Amino acid sequence: MTMGSTSTDQPTSLPLAEVPMRQARNSAAFWIATGRCRGHEVIRRRGFVAIGGDERAGLRILIQEPALDPGELAELSELARLAAGPVNAEDPFSSTDLSHLGLRSWQMPVMLRPPGPVAEPSLEVIRVRRLEDLQAAEQIVIEGFELAGFEPYRPGELFPTTLIEQPGVEVFVASHDGVAAGACVSVVDDGVGSHYWVATSPAFRSRGVGRAVMLASLAHLADLPLTLTASKLGRPLYESLGYIAATPSTWWA
Repeated sequence: MTMGSTSTDQPTSLPLAEVPMRQARNSAAFWIATGRCRGHEVIRRRGFVAIGGDERAGLRILIQEPALDPGELAELSELARLAAGPVNAEDPFSSTDLSHLGLRSWQMPVMLRPPGPVAEPSLEVIRVRRLEDLQAAEQIVIEGFELAGFEPYRPGELFPTTLIEQPGVEVFVASHDGVAAGACVSVVDDGVGSHYWVATSPAFRSRGVGRAVMLASLAHLADLPLTLTASKLGRPLYESLGYIAATPSTWWA
């Protein structure tokens, strides 16, 4: 993985057929960086990446190929059985059946935005450099995504302090009337950018916060093809920013 690469010889477009693989690789890059910053076990195989955390973070599985061999599936299944906390799996190919693990599944679209200009955000957005801003982003994401497993709040547990030092990883915070109200993480890996944890505090929803934090984070990625996985509520925002649905991704939890 070559996180942070933005050289001029990078692709200017991304064929739809490549979107699942590039989203899989980017997501793996993000979670490997996060896992290492947390001090969690990182397991890398041909067909999957797994980050083994504690009873609060749990096990994160990232399917990396459209087909796992029997040995990989057996190892993945054993990791899930032995997980200290909740199990979450992401399959951008929607090709690996994990129903035998007793997990529920749902689908969300992987979306693609080709390189293109980006408008200015209407709210103040900062690229996080200070610890207090990183903790503000962390709390917004925990609240916005209702991550009950990370309550009560422990600073640095979701977003370790060294996360913003990782190549290709950036965290952004948007403010509304001087109050931190929205956050997101962007990751560049092998010439493709993606976004994670795009969240708005419930008290500030429907006030343009999500749009502002996305626009600011897109500004330094305008020359790259971009992917992300969209929730039902987030999809209209992403479509308004130039993203199109490329392929369904299956999630298990």
